[in-house]
Formats: sequence, structure tokens, C-alpha cells
Amino acid sequence: MHNLYPTPRRLYFLPIGGTAMAPLAGLLQACGHHVEGVDSGLYPPMSTLLAELGIPVRIGFDPALIPGDVDHVVIGNAVPRGNPEVAAVLERRLPFLSQAETVAHYVLSRGQRSLVVAGTHGKTTTSALLAFILEEAGGDPSYLIGGLPGWNRRGFRLGGGEHLVIEGDEYNSAFFDRGPKFLHYRPHLFVLGPVEHDHADLYPSLDAVLTAFRAGAQQVPLAGAVVVNGWSEHALAATRDATARIVTVGPAPGADLVLRAWRPTADGSAAVIGWRGVEHELRLPIAGEHNAQNAAVALAAALTVGVAETAALAALARFPGVARRMELRGERRGIAVVDDFAHHPTALGVTIAAVRQRWPGRRLVVAFEPRSLTAARRDFGAAYLEALAGADLVLVAAPFHAGRLAADEVLDRAALARELAVRGVTALMPEAGEDIVAVLLPELREGDVVLGCSSGSFDAFHSRLLEALEARS
Repeated sequence: MHNLYPTPRRLYFLPIGGTAMAPLAGLLQACGHHVEGVDSGLYPPMSTLLAELGIPVRIGFDPALIPGDVDHVVIGNAVPRGNPEVAAVLERRLPFLSQAETVAHYVLSRGQRSLVVAGTHGKTTTSALLAFILEEAGGDPSYLIGGLPGWNRRGFRLGGGEHLVIEGDEYNSAFFDRGPKFLHYRPHLFVLGPVEHDHADLYPSLDAVLTAFRAGAQQVPLAGAVVVNGWSEHALAATRDATARIVTVGPAPGADLVLRAWRPTADGSAAVIGWRGVEHELRLPIAGEHNAQNAAVALAAALTVGVAETAALAALARFPGVARRMELRGERRGIAVVDDFAHHPTALGVTIAAVRQRWPGRRLVVAFEPRSLTAARRDFGAAYLEALAGADLVLVAAPFHAGRLAADEVLDRAALARELAVRGVTALMPEAGEDIVAVLLPELREGDVVLGCSSGSFDAFHSRLLEALEARS
């Protein structure tokens, strides 16, 4: 396997603590490069990951401390053009790359075939499922996942096999690299999950989202394939211009891989899958019909690159999950505290349904932080109502990015509370700056399951709630 950069390079990550940047830093360190970085602040699990890897991290931006002999500054999308270190990089004419460009320059240069997992929902879980299948089947894959898998709490692996599994985000890479990250990844396999309108700050319409995914599918060479989630009409529409082979996964008999007869089980779920005229039982130790669909898509991708059905299905039956995806953080005073990354209304709704399946019969309390700019928008109010109506008690924190929107564009939490009350759901809407743990704690009782959902740190909500429950008499 060749490498465009056989001599170690010095790489400076600006910033380093994000869910895409930290695993990439670790992977490049594993490739033999010297990696260091800066951030305004770190939080678990990425702070823990960087500490375990021994990657030097400086807290606080200071242009005077940028290494003078850096080979590339890796600039992420969490820093704007006005960041003082970004300004210094440009003024000093230091070489720089976006996060996605760095993957192309330093990782894809090793010659592995990239299996790119894209879509609005389920990318991290599906990437982890596919990587686990390949690893368990002896494929020695490399992978780069925007989360921490249960069997490898690092989110990356440098393998010597043929394939690189990489999560293909549709969000931009940097202020100077505004297209989807996955357009840099040169897919041999483009694995496309559900597609919806999301990231309204970048994509003004569903058509704009479809244009992005179509470009990804069109990149696949004739020798590759596009694996598509057939439950999503928009995902199917996004593959219409692809010239590579299309592998469909869905409930209909005409799909290449058919998933049917899904049912919940005591420890997860099960279903029947059909592949090339042969039926098998799929058993999955994680809850939720959406996860069964994610598993079916990952399975189809693995089978398409040559993994045997028996080996792939055996791996799925042992899949240990992913951090921050229905992750049980602990139980105190008979109250379970669960962490999930869900932030889009659809993801929030299916996660609530899956938690109901995993903990049947218990009162479900959902604490939700509208963390992303899209989640903060009033446009999604009706969709959040439908999702949150599946809970018994709801707390919606103040939108994190409310200050970046006009007052009439911000999610109307008061209206959301009124509509939830009509549906019999009690809703708490704390003001910005209020301690949401203090607001929620008096409402909790033994037997509750508290699902805390945010695409960010959520101010350490889960650990603080567990501590408060432990201290409560």
C-alpha cells in the first residue's frame, strides 16, 4: 500500500476537539505524523480520547503560539474566518487544508478503497456497523467515524486491508470549503441512508440537499456501487443520476436486500432479510426499527464488497453499539439516564420510540437541547411537536444559537409547550441561563427513564443529573 506522505509531517488542528477532528487527529498520528492542536474548550468523549492518545492540546487561541514549522494547518468548520489564529494563518501564508481535504491528502493517499456512509440520519451508527462487520470478518479495515464505537472507543482504526470506512457528512468542512465533506472522499461505495431537509443554514431547500447527495452518488466509478436506503424516497431520488450499480435495501420484494418482519426482542430486535433469493434471520442487540434499517444497509454494503452472509450476520448479532446513541449513562435512585445525539425531529422521534421499546412500561422524560442552528429555527416547531409528543414529560432547553437568528425565526417554545399540553404531555421550558438539572430534578420519580438529547456537550447534563440524583435523599 503506497503513501503519498511517507515522511512524518507536522499537523496543527484548528480546532481539535470536534467529533470529526479528534478521531482524524488520532488516525493521522497512527499514520506516523506529529499532531497537535488548539481549542476553546474540550468535553468528553473527545477530551478523553485526545488525552489517551497523548496529543498535545492548547486551550485558548493565541496566534503567537502557532508552530512556525507546521506542514499543514487543518482548519475545521467550528472556527470562523475572524478567528485570530485563522487570521494569522492566512496573513503568514501558512499551508492549510480543511478537515475533508486533509482526509483526501493524508488518508486516501494510502490507496485504500473508501466506503463512504452518507445521509441525513444514521451515518455514525451505520458507519460503525459496517466497520464492525468488516473487522469481525477479518478484513482489517481502516475507519474514521464521527463517534466512539463500543468495541473501539477511539472512532478510528488504521488497518492494512483493502477498505476504509468513512462517515460522509453533508455539512461543510470550513469557511473556505463550503461543499459537503463527502465530495472529497472519492467513494468506491457510496452508502446512502435516509435523506431529508436539514442544515437549513447551508441548504435552503430539499432540492439543495438532493443536489449534494446526487453529486456524491455520481462520483462512484463503474466498478463501485451505490447502496441506498429504500425506505427513504428522497434517498432513492438522490441516486437517479448515478452511473454505478445501485444496490437497494428496503421492505419491498424488488429490493436487492429485503428487510421484513421486524420485531422487538428482549435485548434488541430481529427481522428476516433476503439476499439473492436466500432468507436469513437478522438479530441485533440494539433497539429501534430505524437501527434495524441501518443494520440492513450496512449489511448490504458489506455483502457488496464480498463479505459472506454468515460472517456478516454473526457480527451484527454481537454489535456493541456507539457512544451517545441510546447510551445508558447510569441509573440512580431507580432513574435511568440515557444519552443520545438526536437533534433533527425525525431522529428525535425514532429515538423516543426506540427508548420506549428498550425500557417498556416506564415513564419517559425527554430533555432536549436545540443545539444546532437548524434545531433553533421556528420552521421545525411542528415536527418537534410530533416527535416530543411521544414522551410523558418534556424539557426543552433554550436554543443554543438563538442569538444568531431574528426573534421571529427562533423556535417558539411557548407554543410548543401549549401544544404538548393539549396532547397530555407536561412541558418545562427553562429560561436561558437556568440550570436545567435543577429545573428537572423535582419532577423526577423512581422508575423514570430520562433521555437527554443534544448534538453538543449539553453542559454535561447527564453526569450532573446522575450526581444530583445520587445526592438526593
